[in-house]
Amino acid sequence: MNILGISAFYHDSAACLVRDGEIVAAAQEERFTRRKHDPRLPKHAIAYCLDAGGVKKGGIDAVVFYEKPLTKFTRLLSTYTDTAPRGWKSFLMGVPAWLKDKAWVGHHIEAFLDEAGYGAAKKFLFTEHHHAHAASAFYPSPWPEAAILTIDGVGEWTTSGIACGEGNQVKMLREIHFPHSLGMLYSAFTYFTGFRVNSGEYKLMGLAPYGEPKYADIIRDKLVEIHEDGSIRLDLSYFGYIDGLKMTNNRFAELFGGPARTGESEISAREMDLAASIQLVTEEIVFKMARFARAITGKRNLCMAGGVALNCVANGKLLRSGLYDDIFIQPAAGDAGGALGAALYCWHHIEGQPREADGKHDKMQAAFLGPSHTNEEIASWLDENSYPYHALAEKDLVDTVARAVADEQVIGMLQGRMEFGPRSLGNRSILADARSTKMQSFLNLATKFRESFRPFAPICLEEDAGEYFEFLKVSPYMLLVDGVRRERCMASLPSAERARERGVGLKEWVNEPRSDVPAITHVDYSARVQTVNEEQNPRIFGILHELKRLTGFSIMVNTSFNVRSEPIVCTPEDAYRCFMRTGIDVLVLENAVLYKTEQPEWVEKENWREDFGLD
Repeated sequence: MNILGISAFYHDSAACLVRDGEIVAAAQEERFTRRKHDPRLPKHAIAYCLDAGGVKKGGIDAVVFYEKPLTKFTRLLSTYTDTAPRGWKSFLMGVPAWLKDKAWVGHHIEAFLDEAGYGAAKKFLFTEHHHAHAASAFYPSPWPEAAILTIDGVGEWTTSGIACGEGNQVKMLREIHFPHSLGMLYSAFTYFTGFRVNSGEYKLMGLAPYGEPKYADIIRDKLVEIHEDGSIRLDLSYFGYIDGLKMTNNRFAELFGGPARTGESEISAREMDLAASIQLVTEEIVFKMARFARAITGKRNLCMAGGVALNCVANGKLLRSGLYDDIFIQPAAGDAGGALGAALYCWHHIEGQPREADGKHDKMQAAFLGPSHTNEEIASWLDENSYPYHALAEKDLVDTVARAVADEQVIGMLQGRMEFGPRSLGNRSILADARSTKMQSFLNLATKFRESFRPFAPICLEEDAGEYFEFLKVSPYMLLVDGVRRERCMASLPSAERARERGVGLKEWVNEPRSDVPAITHVDYSARVQTVNEEQNPRIFGILHELKRLTGFSIMVNTSFNVRSEPIVCTPEDAYRCFMRTGIDVLVLENAVLYKTEQPEWVEKENWREDFGLD
C-alpha cells in the first residue's frame, strides 16, 4: 500500500512516501526550488518521493494531508470575528489567500497528480495537525509505548498536546488551544529581538547564553500564566498576532523598554537578556508539560514533535533531568515532518496495521530519506562543465578529507541520500576542525555569511562521546544540547562577570577560546551534539577515525551545507555553486574531490538571487 503524505501552504512544505509501513522517501520542497521554507504545493518533493518508490500511474493508494484546512479556516474566521474591526487588515490579507489556495487543497493535489501522470489516488484523507505531529514522533520511535508531547505555534486550534502511543494507536489526552500558545510566545520574542518568525527561533536560542534571564519574572507576571500541568494562558493585550500584522504591539514594547530591534542592527544587552529570559520560561513550561504527561500516561519514554521540539537546549535539559528513561524527537519536528506523520497515521491508526518496535532502533534511517546521485552522474556533470576533480577510492578519500580537516581546511560534503529535516547530519554538511580557534568566526563570516554569535555543532564518534560531553552518549539527530566536559574547558566566568564581559563587544566575547575544542564550544560551555557510528554513516565514521589517528581528536565541526537565506544543498550543482561562492576549500561529491585552487574563476550570473529564493 503506497501512502503519500503531504504538508503544504504554511511553511516548510514536504512530501513523504510510506509503503506498507516503511518510510521510502521524504523531502522538503525548498531543497528543489531553492526557496527557503517554500510553502507552496510540494510538486518537486511529491515527484521525487513517488519516483524513488517506483510508483506508476494508478499506484497511489492514499493521499493524506497533514491538517484539516476547513477547520483551520473556521478558526481564522472566528478570530477575525472576535477581533473586528481591529483585525480588518489581517482579514484582508488572510482570507483571499485561503480562498485561492488553502481551501482547495484536495483539488490542487489531485490536479497536480493527474497532470504529472500519476493518476488519482484511491482515497484522499486529512489528519489533524497535531495528530500528524504525534504520529511523526511515536511511530518511528524505538518503543512499543510512550508518552507524546507536541508543541508548536498552532495547527487548526491546537497549539500543544499530550498524547499516549500504544502499539499502533495514538490517543490525544490533553490539548491547549489557540490563541494560547508556547510557540507563539517564543516567536513573539523572535520577532521582537529582530529575527524572522518561523525561521529565526533557533537564532534566539543560540543568543540566549549571552544574556541573563532578568526579564523572566516580567514574562511570568505580565505575559503568560503558567499552570502546574504545563497549560498556559497569554495576556493577549500585549500581542499583535490576533488582530494585527505583527507578533507584538506597543504595550509589549513599553514592557521591555522600547521598540523591537530592527533586522541587521546591532544586538544589544537587552536582546541577549530577552533571549535568555524567554528560553528559561520556555524550559519551565516544557518541563511542566512533560511532568504532567508522565503522570497521566505512566510511560517511561517520551516522544516529541512540533516546532518547539527543535529547542535542543530544553530537550537536553529534559533528558538530563531523568524524568524519562529516554526521549525520541522527530528529526523533522516542524511542519515538514507532518507529511511523514500523516502517512504513518493513515497506515497504523486508520488502517489498523501492526507496528514493530524493538526498544532500541528507530525507523528514521538516520533521516537519510532524500535524493542521492551516483558517481557516474556526478562525473558526467563535472566533465560536461570542465570542472577539475580527482576520483578517489573510499580509503583514499577518507584519508584525504581527514588530513584536510586536520590542516584547518573547510570541507563541503555531498554523499548519499539528503537529510530530511532542518539538520545536516553528514550527507549535506560542511566539516571543519573543532580544535581551531579561528574556525567559529571564519565559518560564520566567510563561509555561512551569518551572525557572528551563532554557535556550531560537533559531530563525534559515538564510542567517544563520553570523552567530550558530560552526559550524552547517543545523539544521532543533533537535537540535544549537552555540556562540554569540565576538564576540557578553561575556567568558567561567573554570572556577574559574564554580564560585564559584554562590555568588550559581542565579537570579542564570541571569539574567546573556552575549551580544547573551541570551534564547537558555545559561550555557556555547551554544544548541540551529534554522535555517529559506522552503521549510520560509514564515511563520516571513517573520517573521524582517521582524524583521531592524526590528531588524537575524534570530533569535527558539522554545519549545514548552505549559506544564510539558502536551503541546504540538494544536488551537485547546488553544492558546487555554494563551494565557489564561499570559503570552502575542498568539495566532496560522492567519490570526486575538488580543490578550490584548481577550479576555473567563478563568474556570478546576473540573476543569482533566484538561487537563494530572494526574488
